[in-house]
Amino acid sequence: MTLEEIKQLIELVNDSGIAELELERGGNRVRIRRSGLAPSIAPQEIVLHPSLSAPVSTGAAMPASPCASSDQPCVNPVATTADPTLQLVKAPIVGTFYECPKPGSPAFVKTGDTVQAGQVLCIIEAMKLMNEIGCETAGVIVAKLVENGRPVEYGEALFSIRPL
Repeated sequence: MTLEEIKQLIELVNDSGIAELELERGGNRVRIRRSGLAPSIAPQEIVLHPSLSAPVSTGAAMPASPCASSDQPCVNPVATTADPTLQLVKAPIVGTFYECPKPGSPAFVKTGDTVQAGQVLCIIEAMKLMNEIGCETAGVIVAKLVENGRPVEYGEALFSIRPL
């Protein structure tokens, strides 16, 4: 994939208003993700894989969505995974992590909450679809490992839970 093709993809993302575009051709994979800014000034994130020598990144972190009660800090995942009794809730898809159903409403769960199997923990937005992420086992939320409004990758740890 040439630099000119990548520039055309960036223009396509800006002009179309889509939030994220991922394209794989041959051994190259490119993901372009827009932040919540106006399309004309939106920073871009470009990730190139195997066949290009160095990844190109011209992006900035996405701003967090305003949800009520975001007073709990994000915890270092390395510190919370040291305990073998904890279970990690991992992202089943690539998208944007949201801790509450809409801006201004309380978070689905917070550190210290007791949760039941099937209870909604968060939402991951992917391609303008809101996907509820549920808990697989009953337990207590030990830590929230992702900041609200931040992009997450497949398999990334979202919460650590101590099973009951």
